[in-house]
Amino acid sequence: MCQCYGRALARSIALVAGIATLWAGAAAGAETRLCVLVPHFKDEYWLSVGYGLEEEARRHGVDLMFFEAGGYRALQTQIAQLEGCLDRGADAVLIGAVSSDHPALLAAVSQAAVQRPVFGLVNALDAPDLAGRVGVDWADMGRAVGRYLAERHPLGTAPRQAVLISGPAEAGWTGPLETGLRDELAQSAVRIVGVLGADTGLREQLRLVEDALDRWPGADFLIGSAPAIEAAMGHLAQPVQHATPRPGLVATYSSHTIKRGLIGGQVLAAPFDDPMEQGRLAVRQAIGLIAVAHPDQALGPEIRLLQPGSDGLPQMNLSPPEYFPMIE
Repeated sequence: MCQCYGRALARSIALVAGIATLWAGAAAGAETRLCVLVPHFKDEYWLSVGYGLEEEARRHGVDLMFFEAGGYRALQTQIAQLEGCLDRGADAVLIGAVSSDHPALLAAVSQAAVQRPVFGLVNALDAPDLAGRVGVDWADMGRAVGRYLAERHPLGTAPRQAVLISGPAEAGWTGPLETGLRDELAQSAVRIVGVLGADTGLREQLRLVEDALDRWPGADFLIGSAPAIEAAMGHLAQPVQHATPRPGLVATYSSHTIKRGLIGGQVLAAPFDDPMEQGRLAVRQAIGLIAVAHPDQALGPEIRLLQPGSDGLPQMNLSPPEYFPMIE
């Protein structure tokens, strides 16, 4: 117990000292550089995170370096980028991890954290050496979707079938999201008949949508990632040669396309976790404007479930349509 306490205390002192030094440099006018690692920008969600990061960085005179791994299966690329952040003189690293628990990534984070503070960004990362993390609980995102469907189709009403289209299993958010979704659906008339997962690019998710419609043509709902629902909106808009009822579309998170789908009525519901605000919070946390009392606890916005006609839907805060970050 004494050894564990000593290690925990030493870690806390190191984290506080590292962040205090970083903020002292910023306050003194020295250029502060934050290195941002994300899985990819193929998903519009990450564009809003990036824009929030840039907005807050400009406000505080902080320089950002963006790197994208290329996908959730680009583990070695992200590890190399993490090491490259230190070589380029980053004062801190914000990592949207491609995996929550891969030993190689955890080891790389541990080694990097000896030199600079490392912060988790959006995605869960089970690394004990993180200086802090910004993000929501993705189980709560799943619960928000499940609660919506359970209220719409309570237990005892006509049975309904749903297919879940999500990201790859190694992504830290997919497992908790499915768990939360199933928890809320347990006392409903909605049953998940299939689960498909792949990287969250539009092309990969479209293949899953086509597969789902072929394998479960009578499904009442497609529950999917933002790119999956975007793909489904386009696919279902095409003329068909059969009279199969079209499934209702429910997104597991929000993006520009999901916003348009909600406004137009093609999408029934989607939880909104304000990715731009998460970007702003991440910069503020990294430069010491937000105290990191408990590095293992994530800081994040409140989750709101949006439906067509929801208050404030047209003003949903997302990155400008022309925005794309400068990638190293």
